[in-house]
Amino acid sequence: MQYYLEGFRSGDPDVREAAPCRREYSGLSGLPEKVDVLIAGCGPAGLCLAAQLSQFPEIDVMIVERKPGPMEKGQADGVNTRSMEMFQAFGFGEKVKRESYWVNQTTFWTPDPANPAHIKRIGRVQDVADDSSEMPHTLINQARIHELFLDIMRKAPRRIEPDYGWSVQDLTIDPTTEDHPVTVTLENTGVNAGDTKTVRANYVVGCDGARSNVRKAIGGTLHGDAAHQAWGVMDILANTDFPDIRQKCIVASASEGNVLILPREGGYLFRMYVELDKLNPDERVASRNLTSEHMIAAANRIMKPYTVDVKQVVWWSVYEIGHRMTDRFDDVPEGQDRDPRVFTAGDACHTHSPKAGQGMNVSMQDSFNLGWKLAHVFQKRAAPSLLRSYSAERWAEAKRLVDTDHQWARIMSAPPGESELDGSDMPRIQKQFIENLEFTGGLAVEYAPSALTGEATHQALATGLGVGRRFHSAPVVRLSDAMQMQLGHVAQADGRWRLYAFAGSADGSAPGSAIHSLADWLATDAASPVLKYTRADEDIDAVIDLRAVFQQTFEDLAYEQMPALLKPLKGKLGLQDHEKVFCVDHKGMGDIFEMRGIDRTQGCMVIVRPDQYVAHVLPLGAYDALAAFFDGILLPPAAEVARLRS
Repeated sequence: MQYYLEGFRSGDPDVREAAPCRREYSGLSGLPEKVDVLIAGCGPAGLCLAAQLSQFPEIDVMIVERKPGPMEKGQADGVNTRSMEMFQAFGFGEKVKRESYWVNQTTFWTPDPANPAHIKRIGRVQDVADDSSEMPHTLINQARIHELFLDIMRKAPRRIEPDYGWSVQDLTIDPTTEDHPVTVTLENTGVNAGDTKTVRANYVVGCDGARSNVRKAIGGTLHGDAAHQAWGVMDILANTDFPDIRQKCIVASASEGNVLILPREGGYLFRMYVELDKLNPDERVASRNLTSEHMIAAANRIMKPYTVDVKQVVWWSVYEIGHRMTDRFDDVPEGQDRDPRVFTAGDACHTHSPKAGQGMNVSMQDSFNLGWKLAHVFQKRAAPSLLRSYSAERWAEAKRLVDTDHQWARIMSAPPGESELDGSDMPRIQKQFIENLEFTGGLAVEYAPSALTGEATHQALATGLGVGRRFHSAPVVRLSDAMQMQLGHVAQADGRWRLYAFAGSADGSAPGSAIHSLADWLATDAASPVLKYTRADEDIDAVIDLRAVFQQTFEDLAYEQMPALLKPLKGKLGLQDHEKVFCVDHKGMGDIFEMRGIDRTQGCMVIVRPDQYVAHVLPLGAYDALAAFFDGILLPPAAEVARLRS
């Protein structure tokens, strides 16, 4: 973690200097009349977006929530490895690792052939495949995740707080103006229930759940189907003779249904998803009047000969599996050629079962995709047309999610006799689980070629860093201080692009090498995207952050010979940044060149988007292609445009 760039300041380094234009949140200050971005909903999607945008003091953000205060318990608890990688970029990944339960193994239980009324363990699967991520799959209370995002917002320059007790009632868009064209009607849900307030916004993001009023206001409808199967979920403190209670378990009985067991943080709490009643096609789950007692009784029937003695039910709910999504994730109707002003994210645009643990995770990835794009537009680094890519990219991934989850949910609910594979002793549910590991880890996302994602023409230069897929971190050693670390952890949720330059085998620290030539071109040539898109009053890495990785160990490289762009002077004091150069790990943690299939002879450049996805792989000398890629996305500073026009 780097701080003191703008001078020494004691105290918590996560607390940023307060912006003078920040909003007051006292009870008498009321709601603002205008905001840049209005976010509806304090779920994981809304809070992730607010935390991302809070990093930019020039963006005025308001987030409303119909409930009277923050969540305290219940709902989602699974954090997949991709979300953990994102948490690391936000700065609280290590905190979640410390507090959470780590899912290391998943066990499978089916009817005992010798006594089908009883269950028997038939297999185990390592939950996170080796080297699929440096982060674990964790389980932790969703309310704690909310609290961590809220903490980021409070410590940001604008000191953002949610406006509880307000929900979006309706909104309209005025296409004739660029000045806060979205008029939002907010309804009070608290002590002054029914009162309304109008707020104008430049952009609105609906993270307000499956019954989203934002989605309805822009004509969105959830399409899909339901499984007509009631499930219960409960967080409990209990004693049991079931031997795998502190492991993730999938349990299928002969005739009583299925159970999914998820241990929780703290060593004692665990969650159970319990299959309950089949529903008629026209029946809602609420009509059955199912309770936690029904769940406990069903769990004990399913898990015979084992029993669960519940001491406390912390939280419970009953739900029906549904798989639905909208036609688009923004307000632009099909066939219209304009830039969007209103977006939906999370359950507001896609719903599915909780069995694969994707709800909270995919919701956060929706808004993480959108956040940096909104910031680029507000900072005038990119044209508003960049925002069209949000719906295009996330709709395709939501479709993949819904289709995969549809199949998984039906396998989960299938009777044991229907879950066996022909010619195999492995139950279908276990085989499907293994096949889905990349999906459940959040690692299957692959953005199609576009202005933001290049063609895989040079993929052979880095076979393990797939274009369009998330940047797969690996161990390195920082040259300046011999620090062992993960390369991907240099990327923060700060809206910057990363350019990783991997040196060829003949490339060292001496001047004249390919790394030197690239750094010198980026620092001096008029076509350089670093020069072209960085403003005169900004640090040289404010938009594109160059990092170099060498094949030698740190003893064989001369830090003093590194090019100036890899030792830039930054901040108002002109302090030197010593954290731009890395080399292979020499202590046995792994060789990044070997682990990620990087061409040792030629090396390469890897461009990584602000949301941690690989945008392009290029040869080290492909300066024109590098410039052309950023020319297709970024806008030069206004001062430079004015100079060229004059």
